Amino acid sequence: MQVTDVRVRRIAKEGKMKAVVSITIDHVFVIHDIKVIEGEKGLFIAMPSKKSADGEYRDIAHPINTDTRSMLESIILEEYERSALQEDNSSTGTTA
Repeated sequence: MQVTDVRVRRIAKEGKMKAVVSITIDHVFVIHDIKVIEGEKGLFIAMPSKKSADGEYRDIAHPINTDTRSMLESIILEEYERSALQEDNSSTGTTA
C-alpha cells in the first residue's frame, strides 16, 4: 500500500484541531476528513469518525494495525509540517 497523495487544509482559527487531511492510496482510494490534532504530547491524527446513538464517536475508516497507523501518521504529519513551512514562507515573502 502506497499513499500517493496528501492534501492538507489548515485550520486558521485557534484550537486543538490544526488541519483536515485527505489521503489517496494507490491512486485509487481516498480517505477524507483525517484530523491533525494538537495534544498534550504533540501532534497526532484522528481518523474520520461518526457520532453513534450512544453519543460516542467511532472511527468509520481506520488502519487495522499499529504499523499501518504509524506509517499514515508519519506521512500525514510530515506533509502537515511541510505545508506549515510553505505557508510561513509565503507570508514572509521568502521561498524554501
